[in-house]
Amino acid sequence: MERLQKVIAEKGYCSRRKAEELIAAGKVEVNGKIVTEMGYKVSFDDDILVEGNQLSDKEEKVYFLLNKPRGVVTTVHDEKSRKTVVDLIPTTSRIYPVGRLDYDTTGILILTNDGELTELLTHPKNNIEKTYVAKVNGFLTSENINKLKNGVVIDGKKTNKAKVKVKKYDKKTNTSLVELVIHEGKNHQVKKMFEAIGLKVLKLRREKIAFLTLTGLKSGEVRELTIHEVKKLYSLGSK
Repeated sequence: MERLQKVIAEKGYCSRRKAEELIAAGKVEVNGKIVTEMGYKVSFDDDILVEGNQLSDKEEKVYFLLNKPRGVVTTVHDEKSRKTVVDLIPTTSRIYPVGRLDYDTTGILILTNDGELTELLTHPKNNIEKTYVAKVNGFLTSENINKLKNGVVIDGKKTNKAKVKVKKYDKKTNTSLVELVIHEGKNHQVKKMFEAIGLKVLKLRREKIAFLTLTGLKSGEVRELTIHEVKKLYSLGSK
């Protein structure tokens, strides 16, 4: 017997944390009964419906790395019928993005049906590094840089320490190219961090997730992760 949220994740429907949200919202049924208890134990033979969808037997795990283009939404379905990141993936498996990138943000994104890996990569306790390059208006003073490094307050909470490197300053356009490495994944975090020091993000690209990069992938292109890469990602949770 396993916890309900773990079984939902292992069957590839969503991450464990998302499964907990769905259980709390009364959107999960076990053998015809709505279950809202977080520690509820089930077997893989139980009849489980999530949001009205029948969970199938355990799916083969798939892992994709996408260079997300601008103007694509990071979701499975979009109510405005815009193109989603899932539309760019050549698979018939039910997959979902690990974390999110804004509509106008480009760069590296993992998509999978592995709920356990999703949990590992998105949980703050694992300190998975995400590297962004932002084009911002204005010049970063040493005071600005130190504030970003030591954490700034966004949405009433202070961000964790970050790594900051000014790659270039264009005097003619008064814009800076800044590399920012963070371990969190709050909503619009990078944009809000720059806003907190009085700068606006004009362009944003995520360059790396942990050791993974976009090498060899043009905008909109996708590749499968290797077995070695998946194992290496899992190893990040044991550090």
